Amino acid sequence: MFSFAMDELIDILTPNGKSTGKTALKSEAHKNGWFHATAHIWFFTSDRKILLQKRALTKKVFPGIWDISVAGHIGAGEDIVEGAKREVFEEIGIEIGEKDLIKIGTRIHQVSHENGIQDNEHHHVFITELKVNISTLTMQKEEVDGLELWDLNVLNQTKSLENVLLPKFHDYYRSVYDKINTHLEST
Repeated sequence: MFSFAMDELIDILTPNGKSTGKTALKSEAHKNGWFHATAHIWFFTSDRKILLQKRALTKKVFPGIWDISVAGHIGAGEDIVEGAKREVFEEIGIEIGEKDLIKIGTRIHQVSHENGIQDNEHHHVFITELKVNISTLTMQKEEVDGLELWDLNVLNQTKSLENVLLPKFHDYYRSVYDKINTHLEST
């Protein structure tokens, strides 16, 4: 298992998402702007709620923001789905199976942060139904300051709420909203 305290070893990718065969520490990849893989897992409920995570105030980017249910880096040599399952267990303390993850796409994310971090990532985006009570979730204190269920429409709002999601990623949130809606309508 990888740990927050450890500077994770990750695979370095080309801008097109192909393996370069090289690995580096996450901090090096962020310093140099090297592409790498992450997993985003959006948990929804059958009654049209979305689980949002309040990012820990100690996070280097977007601290204190209500954001994606679970997100994290894929370790060197780690399968994307295995990495997604690991991140879910680490951040919110539940085990999910591969069949629970519905991949809805991969998006290229490129952001230069004021603190010097160059985020050049391939986000592997999944949706999955939250089948347990939120009170049973266990937050990883280094990563998560809060967990709440919000109305699914929060992903579709063009006006941002203070500290809830990030307006510049509205198109991304809208696409997640559309995929969850489609899934709920088909079940």
